[in-house]
Amino acid sequence: MQMKPLIGRDTRLCMSLSARPGNFGTRFNNRLYELTGLDFVYKSFSTTDLDAAIGGIRALGIRGCAISMPFKEAVIPLLDGLAQTASAIDSVNTIVNDEGVLTGHNTDYGAVVDLVAELDRAMPFVVQGSGGMAKAVAAALSDSGFRNGTIVARNERAGRALADLYGYRWAAVAEGEVALLINVTPLGMTGADAEALAFPAAMIAACEVAFDVVQYPIETPFLRAAAAAGNRCITGADVATLQAVQQFVLYTGVTPDAAQVADAGAWARANS
Repeated sequence: MQMKPLIGRDTRLCMSLSARPGNFGTRFNNRLYELTGLDFVYKSFSTTDLDAAIGGIRALGIRGCAISMPFKEAVIPLLDGLAQTASAIDSVNTIVNDEGVLTGHNTDYGAVVDLVAELDRAMPFVVQGSGGMAKAVAAALSDSGFRNGTIVARNERAGRALADLYGYRWAAVAEGEVALLINVTPLGMTGADAEALAFPAAMIAACEVAFDVVQYPIETPFLRAAAAAGNRCITGADVATLQAVQQFVLYTGVTPDAAQVADAGAWARANS
């Protein structure tokens, strides 16, 4: 492990904005700074004033900011430009500040592409949700060659728009037997929805792969039920780790090695 400099006037700050901040990103990034010897600090925040928060990033020279629900689309008009990864899906999960110029990126997309790379492209799937993360998931599935899909969303306008964009179907509720179930809603997240199942129990038992983007807790009721049925599970922590590495590179210009990423991921999960 390299010696990390003491915090001083030259220390760079990175941050995250979320409705429900957790500790995974903070622990993960700060551990990687230690392992790579970088003079950076990472801190999570929530806000009820998105305009002011983004203005603070620009004014204070904060190097980068991770963006989570519900800000991934609302933040776009406050930025100076979008990278292709964000403009293609109108969703931002990463802001990079280059001397006051704020550019939006989306690293969720790449993380999902990596996580579904070994799955059968013919596998029928359901994506439940229609927000910014759902757009990243749908785009990643489409670009990866998954064609037999349904977008489930109570908001018919948003759900149909997302489904039509990628040639998928829309449904108001999830039903039937589907091989790949993907939850991109707060159902099962720590808080008011903590005990909610993202899909009906019969659907979970019948699926082959259960994929939940919820990060807290790592084992949601959906994933616990899927694991009990012997199904493969992909967790929000898997997504968080892969997309956070891409953010780390964007912020620092340094690519950590596999051992450092594994160390930081284990550290973050154990201390979150």
